[in-house]
Amino acid sequence: MSDSTSELSVFAADPAGREQEVARLQALVVRLRTVEQQRDAWRSRCESLAEERDQQRESARRLRTSRSYRLGRTLVTLARDPLHSSPRLLRGLVRRMRSRVPAVPRLTRTAGPALPTHLYVAIGLGLPGLRSLVLALQRRLLVEPDHRAVVLTDDPAFSLLRNSGLVIEYLPDRDTWHRHRPDRPWDTVLAERLARLSREHATAQVVFIDPEHPPTLADLLRHRDTATPLRRALPHA
Repeated sequence: MSDSTSELSVFAADPAGREQEVARLQALVVRLRTVEQQRDAWRSRCESLAEERDQQRESARRLRTSRSYRLGRTLVTLARDPLHSSPRLLRGLVRRMRSRVPAVPRLTRTAGPALPTHLYVAIGLGLPGLRSLVLALQRRLLVEPDHRAVVLTDDPAFSLLRNSGLVIEYLPDRDTWHRHRPDRPWDTVLAERLARLSREHATAQVVFIDPEHPPTLADLLRHRDTATPLRRALPHA
């Protein structure tokens, strides 16, 4: 029997040695796979870095060939050594400066004439009636935006209609005013407030709203030219 046959016989007869050899082979396989994974990771990273390098090179190439870069480089060279700059460099700089495209002037919008202001005195309307009036005015101005609308109300819930797009002014109602300021008549306060609003908004017309019959959209469209003029409606105190 040869030596190799005797070694195999010993290896087969020794279970402990066989297990150690199997464990060693498994460890070598795991190590080999780890090395392969590290190799693949480094290869992927190198490819990514190479791609980034190529992109940077392309960006640098485009920058160097751009007109702005050449002009800037010429200016830097001229600033560093203006006495020894070549005439060709100066001629090129002047040529580039002359060939610059003039900026397109911006178009400015001319504002049209300001719209006149109409003051709507909505005293005595509750919130539902005030909301109906505001909606009717919104639609009326959408149909024919020929004026600005300012609404004077005595309803304390007027803030719920702030987003209507109309200017809403507030004056406390007669009873509330008498409870807090009985020394000043409410009618006088109303006249002063109307006069002040007329001055602030340059009011052209004043329209007094009937709280029992607030106008609808059809009423506003039908009577849009019959609003009371300011001078007749507001006797200044």
